[in-house]
Amino acid sequence: MDLKSLIAQAASKYGNTSNVVLKASESTGQPPCELFITDEHTENYLTLQMAGDADRGGITGIAAGVGSLASIALAFMMIIKGRWDLVGLCIFLAAAMFLIPFYFETRKPLPLPVLFNRRTKEVYFDQNGDLYHTPWDNIQAIACEFQMTSIYTSGINNASLEILVKRLGDPENALMVSLGSPMGKTLDMQKGFWEYIRSYMNNGPWFDENGNHAESDEFIKKTLSSNIRPSDFLGYWKKTITDKKVKSGHSNYLTASDAFMFIGHLIFFPTNAIQDFTYNYVQRKTRKLWPEIVTERLHQDGPTLRLIDLERERGFSV
Repeated sequence: MDLKSLIAQAASKYGNTSNVVLKASESTGQPPCELFITDEHTENYLTLQMAGDADRGGITGIAAGVGSLASIALAFMMIIKGRWDLVGLCIFLAAAMFLIPFYFETRKPLPLPVLFNRRTKEVYFDQNGDLYHTPWDNIQAIACEFQMTSIYTSGINNASLEILVKRLGDPENALMVSLGSPMGKTLDMQKGFWEYIRSYMNNGPWFDENGNHAESDEFIKKTLSSNIRPSDFLGYWKKTITDKKVKSGHSNYLTASDAFMFIGHLIFFPTNAIQDFTYNYVQRKTRKLWPEIVTERLHQDGPTLRLIDLERERGFSV
């Protein structure tokens, strides 16, 4: 599949739309913009979350954050009342309400992310155990803007960003991979996100708000600080209240809504923390599913030969 086929496929998928062909070597004119899908941003690689399973761990969080804590509180009440015969039952229930949903939610791995390897300048994608890849320098990407209309809403602008990858050892087998959901995004937003990826691959690992190389990761930390998990809500709201306190000169800064939100996040903090613990556990397990041919290239002292060059050595026409 070549660039013309890529555009034709996008047109058949989205209809007559505004589309822009994106290249690794050409700027889109937009500043780097992260769209809340970055999974990891490290010195050697960048990973982007695939759609789905973002709420993994929610069942464990509710069961353990509510049920287990209630059972533990009940166990303390039984100790105070001297009902030692019921303490063991309460502890058993507390453990069961955590371990049972945790076991079932961690059995299935998360979808592997799209992986941009800055060391070897290539991109990896896993599709049901089959490895797809593309060299960064010759990457084929397209952003398309389209509109969705229903009987309940007026037209909603959407924009997709997709790249072309080919199966390792079978270059005739190609896929268009969407980098994040297109819902509610504009063409300029997707251009900005492409600039974020370009800046990382070409000028990274750290760069500034203009995409130029930087020695410090200050801009990256500031950008990714918006990607908060449920357990971060309490700290985020606490910071919001603190900032209001400073701006108001320590007087009349706390509103009823501020107090309500802070107390609400405080109550649900155990549930959110357990959900994030479960998600992070599954995430660590998922990372181990990448084949060795990928993981060894992520190490600082790993191979630098690109997969496309490996295919050429084996006689494939790519």
